[in-house]
Amino acid sequence: MNGSVTAVSSNGVYSFTKPNRDSITLLAGLGVEGDVHAGVTVKHRSRVAQDPTQPNLRQVHLIHEELFAEVGGAGFTVAPGELGENITTRGIDLLGLPVGTLLRVGDRAVLEVTGLRNPCLQIDNFQDGLLKQVVGRDEVGKVVRKAGIMTVVREGGVVRPEDRIEAELPSGPHRPLDRV
Repeated sequence: MNGSVTAVSSNGVYSFTKPNRDSITLLAGLGVEGDVHAGVTVKHRSRVAQDPTQPNLRQVHLIHEELFAEVGGAGFTVAPGELGENITTRGIDLLGLPVGTLLRVGDRAVLEVTGLRNPCLQIDNFQDGLLKQVVGRDEVGKVVRKAGIMTVVREGGVVRPEDRIEAELPSGPHRPLDRV
């Protein structure tokens, strides 16, 4: 299961969107160098308020570019970085990966998948009604989250648009992704 990077984004201050960059540097155990969400412990404001000592399982956020076309069909226009992701991907089923999958990105970087992004109301502040497009329910009523996955950095390295992504699945049994 392989794909590619279409964009990379980071921001040193809290804001919903993140500007696109020519490259980002991933730091092992921390996240994206210079990004406000980098760190060993949680950096997302709501999680810091709950318990600032919990481990940061949300160091690097990835979203599949295919989501932009999907929400575009409902009248929304979304571009890379606008939903706060660090890495925008193409051609890899991020949401279908199990917990513990290793993503080899570019020449050296390795990310470990920890779970699904749990989208919040900030998405509706960005574009009213968009939250319903990225969080819904399936035919049996189970919550479906489509706003990307969260990872931690196992091996650092520079990531650029057009870099290859190779997924290495963990040995079974596989645990499906849940929100982190």
